[in-house]
Amino acid sequence: MDLKETCLDTAVVYEGNFIKVRKDHVRVPDGRVHTREYIVHPGAVAVLALLDNGRLVMERQFRYAPQREFIELPAGKIDPDEDILLTAQRELLEETGYAAGEWTHLATTWPCIGYADEHIEYFLARGLTYQGHRLDDGEFLEVFELSLAEGIEWIRQGKINDSKTIVGLFWLEKHLNNWR
Repeated sequence: MDLKETCLDTAVVYEGNFIKVRKDHVRVPDGRVHTREYIVHPGAVAVLALLDNGRLVMERQFRYAPQREFIELPAGKIDPDEDILLTAQRELLEETGYAAGEWTHLATTWPCIGYADEHIEYFLARGLTYQGHRLDDGEFLEVFELSLAEGIEWIRQGKINDSKTIVGLFWLEKHLNNWR
């Protein structure tokens, strides 16, 4: 069975500096026409930065939309035409001050498939050296270290509840246990 939906027409409902909202009319497999509204997102990276002591570089920051602080992996959006590895390297340095000598791509995920085309590229970074952080204007966060075991426990306790971080920590756990 072919499940593909075919776009008949599209309109930009909203265009901001970061995202667009589109409204498409599509033909579905049974021939009828339906409306699809979705967010166009440039994609993002998330970095599992593993220090020589075996601990992860993590962040605590306030997120405006949900009006609360979150414990997160270093992460950020992919700039237009930017290579995903360069994005990961840039974001790690900007947010945490660390550069890494070894990079491994772990996975690509789509966190919000019902209403956005966002994808997240996960990288493991090793061989870290501190070079000083370079936060973007208006960006405020606290950088700290956390063991993977503590991170998994914090997920269980609800202290870590950001989905990209949960997925990333589980991917790292599997990767370090030679699951891949």
